[in-house]
Amino acid sequence: MQKDILTNIKDGVATLTLNRADVFNSFNRNMALLLQSELDKCSANEEVRAIVLTGSGRAFCAGQDLREVTSEKLNPGFKAILEEHYNPIIERIRTINKPVVAAVNGVAAGAGANIALACDVVIASDQASFIQAFSKIGLVPDSAGTYFLPRLIGFQRASALMLLGDKVSAQEALNMGMLYKVVTHDNLEEEVMKIAGTLAKMPTKAIGMTKELLNGSMANTLQEQLNLESKYQIEAAQTEDYQEGVTAFIEKRKPNFKGK
Repeated sequence: MQKDILTNIKDGVATLTLNRADVFNSFNRNMALLLQSELDKCSANEEVRAIVLTGSGRAFCAGQDLREVTSEKLNPGFKAILEEHYNPIIERIRTINKPVVAAVNGVAAGAGANIALACDVVIASDQASFIQAFSKIGLVPDSAGTYFLPRLIGFQRASALMLLGDKVSAQEALNMGMLYKVVTHDNLEEEVMKIAGTLAKMPTKAIGMTKELLNGSMANTLQEQLNLESKYQIEAAQTEDYQEGVTAFIEKRKPNFKGK
């Protein structure tokens, strides 16, 4: 029986692959709940220090499987889809204290696009594309799209993309500031694993605190953000990795961070 999520852990990097290629990795309830479960396992596994999220086949993720929501037997209803599927996925990506890299290998549409944009680092194949497809079927953006996209590319562009539902190429998305990097399709896996491998060897606790600071910066006042920086800097200075980093700097050698 096909598994809707494939998990591979190697050298501190957990690769989670959305595996419903026949429907462009669109989400049904099982895949959404499985992704949450796998993210929880990665969070708890000390051997995992970076996470890659990607898709199988030609797509990253086409969003919600519309066959499920139009089925009398299978339809969980939009309340459940949002509150039990997508919102918990976004919350896990943002609160897990490890870097999450999106490797966008093909089309990322609707919730699929917004899940990618919620990740810490987004790398796309030059064959990838992004589309806020919601208005095309009479829905509104979800999966934190209205939160992250305006902050990434500005209000006007985000508004236009969401209202018009234009498809954006990977290069256009990069030019807008939506992504970190675009690479050739054939080199995507190699480039992503290089970046994820680097992140897996970095001071994991400090990276987790940096994520918390970035999350806080979305709403905090300047004074609140300064206070939060002070709090986490004091905590970071008490980690083993900080001691190793300083020692390595003084000894003029490469640090050996353990994520502790």
